[in-house]
Amino acid sequence: MPIPQILRIRLDREHVHYEVLPHSRTCGALQVARTLHVPEQQMAKAVIVKVKQHFVTTVLPARWTVDLHGLRKMFGTHRVRLATEQEMTELFPDCEVGAMPPFGMLYGLPVYVDRSLAQDGEIVFEGGTHSEAISMRYWDFAALMFPTVVDLHHPPCDGLTESARN
Repeated sequence: MPIPQILRIRLDREHVHYEVLPHSRTCGALQVARTLHVPEQQMAKAVIVKVKQHFVTTVLPARWTVDLHGLRKMFGTHRVRLATEQEMTELFPDCEVGAMPPFGMLYGLPVYVDRSLAQDGEIVFEGGTHSEAISMRYWDFAALMFPTVVDLHHPPCDGLTESARN
């Protein structure tokens, strides 16, 4: 599966400099970072979260986990959970599950970016497929998506939690 056409068209139309990074098939953003020798802090992952009846795209460093408790406080509701695989397939029909790019606005979803990613000059993320990543300047990404910058994460940990470990 190639990079979604909607993403490629948007990047090209806006004259954004980006690089497609082909790699061996991987499962998860952290594995992509290791395969491409990208610093884990620059490797961004998109985690889709359902808030009440709506979905949002959260974007954070690959090794970190989404702070669902913090999101519940931020949105003022206990009805916050990770999207299911079926929901992700419906929301991102042109992407492989687990490889959604952080361009939620292209799919009608607001984008929330962890503050730590806004501090780096470059970000790398899965491009809708488990065999291609995209590298671009963070500020180009921000200019296209107008993300809300917040604290979304738990620091890296060794064990799995209710949070996503993409």
